[in-house]
Amino acid sequence: MSVFFRRAGFFTILFFCIATTTLSAAEKVPGTLTVLDSLTAPNQPATIIATVTKTGPLAQAGSGGEPLELFIAGNVVATAMTGTDGRASLPYTPKAKGAVPFTVRAGTTSGVALTEAGGNLAVWERRSPIVAVEMASLMDSAVGEGTTVIKPGNESEVRRPMPDAAEELSKLTQFYYNVLYVVTMEKGATSREQANAHARQWLTDQKFPIGHILVLPSDQEALGVKLDEMHLAGWKQLKTGIGRTKVFAEAFLQRRLEAVMVPEPAKGEAPRKAKVAKDWKDVRKKM
Repeated sequence: MSVFFRRAGFFTILFFCIATTTLSAAEKVPGTLTVLDSLTAPNQPATIIATVTKTGPLAQAGSGGEPLELFIAGNVVATAMTGTDGRASLPYTPKAKGAVPFTVRAGTTSGVALTEAGGNLAVWERRSPIVAVEMASLMDSAVGEGTTVIKPGNESEVRRPMPDAAEELSKLTQFYYNVLYVVTMEKGATSREQANAHARQWLTDQKFPIGHILVLPSDQEALGVKLDEMHLAGWKQLKTGIGRTKVFAEAFLQRRLEAVMVPEPAKGEAPRKAKVAKDWKDVRKKM
C-alpha cells in the first residue's frame, strides 16, 4: 500500500510540474506592434516595416525572434522574424496601382502578447504627379516650427483641421495628384511608427484623402535629403510642396521645385520665390 501511495504521489508531482511548465510557456510578455506605411509602383517590390516593442518591466525594449505575418485582402502574403532591434521586413509586390490596406499580426508561436497593426501601401505610377503636403499646413494651429505630433484620445488634445483643407486637397487628388503627407517629429517625441499611426488616424478622422505618410526627424536637412532620394528612386513627378513653414518651402525652392505656403505667413517669413495662399481655398489657384 505504501508503495502505491508513493508512486501515486510521484505522478501527482510530475503532472503538477508539467502543467506548471506548460502554463509558464504559454504566458506572453506584454508588448506593442507598430508598422510604417510604404510606397511602391505596380509590379515593383515593397517592404513593410513592422516593430515589436516589449512593455512593462522591459519597456521600449525591442523583441527579437518574433514571428510576424502580413495580411492583405484576408490572405497571408508574407512572413518574417524580428531582428534583435525588434524590427521585421515583410516583402510584397502589388500588381495594380491604388491604396492597399494591410494588417500585420503576430504568429502563433510569438512570445509577446500583441494586437494587430494596420497601415497602407501606396502603389503609384511613377509618371503620375505627386504633391507633398506638410501636416502642419493642414492643422488649425501649429505650436513651434514643423510640430505635427498628434495626441490621440482626449478630444481637447486633437488638433482641428484648417477650414476647407480636406475638401480642397480632395479636389487636387480626385483626378490628378497623389499626396505625400510629410510629418516632422519633435526631438524626443514618440517613435516613427507611432507618429505614422497617429497621423494616419487623424487624417482618416478628419476625412482627408488617402496618401502616403512620410515621417521625418526634426533635422532641418531631412526633407531635402528625402526629396533627393525620391528623385533618384524615380519619383521625378514630385515637383510641388504645400507647407506652412519656411524650412519646408526652402527645401523645395533650393531644388528648383515649386512651393506654396498656407496659411499666409507673417510679412518677411516667406522665401522670395515661394507662392503664398491666404487659405486653402486659395491653394489651387497658386498651382
